Amino acid sequence: MLTNVRTKKAKRIVSSHHIYYFMIPAYLQNLFKNQSYNPDNFFLIAGPCIVESEELVMEVADKVSAICKRLEIPYVFKASYRKANRTSATSFTGLGDSIGLDLIKKVGTTYHLPTTSDVHAHDECAEAAKYIDILQIPAFLCRQTDLLIAAAATNKIVNVKKGQFLSGPSMKFAIDKINKAGNQQTMLTERGTTFGYQDLVVDYRNITWMKELNVPVIMDCTHSLQQPNQTSGITGGNPQLIETIAKAAIATGADGLFIETHPNPAVALSDGANMLKLDLLENLLEKLVKLRKVVANEK
Repeated sequence: MLTNVRTKKAKRIVSSHHIYYFMIPAYLQNLFKNQSYNPDNFFLIAGPCIVESEELVMEVADKVSAICKRLEIPYVFKASYRKANRTSATSFTGLGDSIGLDLIKKVGTTYHLPTTSDVHAHDECAEAAKYIDILQIPAFLCRQTDLLIAAAATNKIVNVKKGQFLSGPSMKFAIDKINKAGNQQTMLTERGTTFGYQDLVVDYRNITWMKELNVPVIMDCTHSLQQPNQTSGITGGNPQLIETIAKAAIATGADGLFIETHPNPAVALSDGANMLKLDLLENLLEKLVKLRKVVANEK
């Protein structure tokens, strides 16, 4: 049955090895109030890495929202209005904050979607919150107290990406900072762990550990496949493994998935090496919905 409101905060499923809590808490129910969805589905955060043009963000939002509507997946549109952490000084960082934020807001208004983008400094939060519904804290900045407090002060949902250098359980301190600042609307995202100088690996124990903090946990299926610190100044990636990462995340109880997607990643202005080609998204999501049903029905 489709619904706009979930009556339970979490669905508890016990097996011989795992306890899963599929969480769509009240603040996410409110976020998805304009969408019809299956409350036992995962939610999706997806879009291009950065706002490159109005045409791009509208095309991606149009296609992804239609797919999610058909598959009954609650959907949040994502695009960065500015990239403050590019490897090279010559890399594209955005069209300008006001242009980028305006276009993200236009996507939300046009397609009746909640939106998210990342903020990099405490003085960005209040302004960004006028345009977006979820403030995303980049992994490198997940310990920055002033940034977390400023994000909390907006009263928006705050999604903190786990640092590549941190364990899942240690993210309780980021959640505590936000909660003590008066905001209980939090989420955590797993995005891989540093493995040597130029690679990441995913430790799926972190999904279970972070869910023990009683917040929704998301798997970033694209950034976790980055190969950073390349001598070319451009981050590499392994997009052929996106399906593997996503399936394992669903199997281990992730509440949501984060997937950056682009019609032609080869010409994308940021993170093209690890984005999913837009034409491949529908088939992937169909497989993941089927897998989620199996996991949700596990006895």
